[in-house]
Amino acid sequence: MASTHNEVASGSFLGNLLSFSIYKRNQGRVTRQLTFAALAIAIAVGVWRLAAVLPLLLASDVSSSSDLGVVRFLLPGLLLAAGLWVSFRIVCTPRFADFLIAVEAEMAKVSWSSWPEVVRSSIVVIFMMFFLAAILGLYDLFWWFLLRALQGSGG
Repeated sequence: MASTHNEVASGSFLGNLLSFSIYKRNQGRVTRQLTFAALAIAIAVGVWRLAAVLPLLLASDVSSSSDLGVVRFLLPGLLLAAGLWVSFRIVCTPRFADFLIAVEAEMAKVSWSSWPEVVRSSIVVIFMMFFLAAILGLYDLFWWFLLRALQGSGG
């Protein structure tokens, strides 16, 4: 019994999962929120898909439609709640939270380009993509005509 309490107190994953505290609450807040939002969206889409497919999977096993309704919404609802809680706790675990805090600190050091510079660079990249696509298309046509001519004269 004492070893289990020590593992929970020392910061084991299960201890962090069952904790209600937030590690370094005011540091890395934006990065943590965005990471949690991405995890929450992924879980919500998965649960939504499960709710759509579950009636098809259970149609032959459930005798009444009221049982199907309970299973269709109860199971995905419980999975959604558990998934959101685990996502929230993962973002607050010390090791992962320290990583997100460091990511936010590094992102603050980045010198971001101005909007006009981004637009100019994007125009150059898009122009080069079309230019190179045209060159590759011309090479393709050249080789197509050459190989057609050689095939016609050889056969």
